[in-house]
Amino acid sequence: MHPNEALIHRFYAAFAARDGAAMAACYHRDLVFHDPAFGDLDAEQAGAMWRMLCGRATDLAIEISEVRADDTAGNANWDARYSFGRAHRPVHNKISATFRFQDGLIVGHVDDFSFWRWSRQALGTIGWLLGWTPWLRRRVQADARRGLTEYVMRSPSGRAL
Repeated sequence: MHPNEALIHRFYAAFAARDGAAMAACYHRDLVFHDPAFGDLDAEQAGAMWRMLCGRATDLAIEISEVRADDTAGNANWDARYSFGRAHRPVHNKISATFRFQDGLIVGHVDDFSFWRWSRQALGTIGWLLGWTPWLRRRVQADARRGLTEYVMRSPSGRAL
């Protein structure tokens, strides 16, 4: 197995174990992360995001497949099953991840998924009606970023990492 393929497996094993700190340790300090829910994040923000999500998870199940990597790039498909929000709506999100590597760490990470599919599950009727709109995507990103900022502000060190 290529070392970067092993790194991807280590990253998702940490996620399955709800160990956000171990996930963040897989990231290069110059990381650029992107996904439909949070938008663009740097290494510090992405590490905080994973710690926050792992810390809040009560019924998270992660399954990875089709992991491939070489010296510079990689990809994986992963499924996340969890309950979302106060209504505890069941979500099964299917994500396609692409990675770039530098110095034995992840320096680029893009998670791609159908925002409309996710929003229908996570948000119920509003997701069914408006999940395809840029307005709802912007609103979800703003809420996610606000929650991440609040999480970082409450962290004991005052830092995301």
